[in-house]
Amino acid sequence: MNIYYHPLYTKGIDSKSTFPKERYDLIKEQLAVSELSNIITIKTPTEVETEDIYRAHAKEYVDAFLNSDLSEKQVREIGLKPWTNKIIQRTLLLTGGSLCALDDIYNGAAVAANMAGGTHHAFRDRGSGFCIFNDLAICAIKAIEKYNYNRVLIIDLDVHQGDGTASILKDNERAYTFSVHCRQNFPFKKEVGSKDVAIESDADDKVYLDIFKKSLVELESVESDIIFFQAGVDTLSSDRYGKLSLTVEGLKERNKIVFDFAQERKNPILIFMGGGYSEPIDNTVTAFRDLFIEAAKYSF
Repeated sequence: MNIYYHPLYTKGIDSKSTFPKERYDLIKEQLAVSELSNIITIKTPTEVETEDIYRAHAKEYVDAFLNSDLSEKQVREIGLKPWTNKIIQRTLLLTGGSLCALDDIYNGAAVAANMAGGTHHAFRDRGSGFCIFNDLAICAIKAIEKYNYNRVLIIDLDVHQGDGTASILKDNERAYTFSVHCRQNFPFKKEVGSKDVAIESDADDKVYLDIFKKSLVELESVESDIIFFQAGVDTLSSDRYGKLSLTVEGLKERNKIVFDFAQERKNPILIFMGGGYSEPIDNTVTAFRDLFIEAAKYSF
């Protein structure tokens, strides 16, 4: 399995940022010594092509970002601080990593992943919630328009609703957005996706997994030939932004449910890493390591 990673994922953002510098590097180090290190390959992504960004985003917004010409209001809505031009290359590589993984699947891989991405709060004409471009929407539209997939099923299990993804894809009948998220968490004005499941704050493994399993049954009638898995681990009880109370073991079961669901319908899986900001960071790293190890075993 290929997992895309670039050192710039951790650069251009200072230590006071929402994004801990050590998160990506620690996951990479743990995968290198895992029992499946022989079948996990860390690859360097290429930058996303501008024409691919235009698939999901307004040209005016894209060009303003690339030319460092966003307004103060637009920068404030995104929320990254301090704002520097280093964010531009980081964003192009981060989005490019998801498209590289999509290419792997198109070329026959059962599963591929980006050790970043899942930037589901970005809307067509603006960024939001630390997300600049919506790599889920970009990949979905490219999968449909260029690679001729009939239906992309997005399973977004980040603690926050994938509001930008739902908005961008709302009129696309060949994309289905399924989001399971905390009702009391950001974004406080939710968008309407194909199927949204709001879970009350402080839900533990049992409550969450019972709701998730029942909701997933309702997707059995939804046709798909590729699954996008936004696999955020900010549902952990130790996450500083989460408001839910899942354990690392609960997330392992969650992931297995997704992989079993995909295997049953013989769909490849594209994994977007999503959020995870535990204090200390160890639980986040462990949960993502477990995710990628389970993914490496996936076949159909």
